[in-house]
Amino acid sequence: MRGKQASPEKRTLKDFITFIIAELKPRGKIFTPFNIISAPILALGIILIIYRLIYGLGTVVAEAPGFPWGIWIGFNVMVGVAFAGGAYVLTFVVYILRSEKYHPIIRATILNGFLAYVFYAGAILLDLGRWWNIVNPLIGNKFGVNSVLFLVAWHFLLYMIAEFLEFSPAFAEWLGLKRIRKILRSFTLAAVIFGITLSTLHQSGLGALVMMARPNIHPLWYTEFIPVLFFVSGIFGGISMVIFEGTISTRVFGYQLTTDFRRSYDDIVLGLAKTCAAVMFVYLFLKALVLIHGAHASLLATPMGYWYLTEVVGLTLIPCILYLRGFRDRNIKVIRIAAILAMAGIIINRCNYVFIAYKWFVPLSERYIPSWQEVVMALTIVFAHIWVFRWIVHRMAVYRKPPAWAVEQDRRGEKKALEVTL
Repeated sequence: MRGKQASPEKRTLKDFITFIIAELKPRGKIFTPFNIISAPILALGIILIIYRLIYGLGTVVAEAPGFPWGIWIGFNVMVGVAFAGGAYVLTFVVYILRSEKYHPIIRATILNGFLAYVFYAGAILLDLGRWWNIVNPLIGNKFGVNSVLFLVAWHFLLYMIAEFLEFSPAFAEWLGLKRIRKILRSFTLAAVIFGITLSTLHQSGLGALVMMARPNIHPLWYTEFIPVLFFVSGIFGGISMVIFEGTISTRVFGYQLTTDFRRSYDDIVLGLAKTCAAVMFVYLFLKALVLIHGAHASLLATPMGYWYLTEVVGLTLIPCILYLRGFRDRNIKVIRIAAILAMAGIIINRCNYVFIAYKWFVPLSERYIPSWQEVVMALTIVFAHIWVFRWIVHRMAVYRKPPAWAVEQDRRGEKKALEVTL
């Protein structure tokens, strides 16, 4: 089963149903440490999600007047979308700049980005009091078209469609749909360009949301350049996630990796580390300008100032230095440590804007602290993402080579495009 390629084209409904039923069977070991830990949380989380959707938001969330957003928005949505940024960065590098060096990881990155939007952006549904109104931005029902949320909602939906189109050739290969795969493959470049445009806007759009809460955000974090900082941090946050996810996937799905992939993987990671270091330097430069321009340096000698320095120095500057050192010394372990620290910095940065540096002046007893139900449901979303990602990788050509007919189809397409160009 491990070396299995896509089956022949399904010509009847019976063939399709038989194939799907066969593919639903578990693969690999069932009683693994990850499964033993995540399965009970998933089961409990699904029950809590159903309970919340039936009986309302107040039955599962902690009461905290004045704190409109909680862990689902601060962690699942804002952090999840930032970590999905690797998809638009690498699609730009591979499909627009034509850098084939990163092509071996492009499908895994796109899949991870697509699932991040499905699950983490989908967490917005849980945070809505009247969750059935999620369709209002799409149908224009009592929704302000000038709202930032209107922009973000549409961008999330359209970007999910764009990423699905980018990954859809893998689905067609899995199902053996040769003709459909050829058509879907022709949409890739257009979907990439459209997706990159959407990403650059809604990454910064999430930053624009918190700008409306100026009186409640600590001066060290508030600036009119929050959208720019969100966009830039989403680049190195997304690439750091690509490095982290690749570290785990190359071990879990190592049997699928080709010899060429194994040989080039270290160079891929080194290239990603170099890019991360450069982008993080830009981010730190912007943060310094904002700090100087806002004349808030005196606040650094306060408890919130120490927390600010922990985020900026400990979880941005230090990872930046580690990325540079790892690239210089070709030390993959150092780069992986830098990726983990950079990801921690993104998590803290986004959570600061939502409930840590938000209303920092409120006593701890009156602040928002997520309930155990909220935490379980947040973890359920993360684990569901991982389970679906693993299920797809086990069955589709994400890390392994596509079937021979798909490779030949691409070769003919490239040859035809070259002939037209000449």
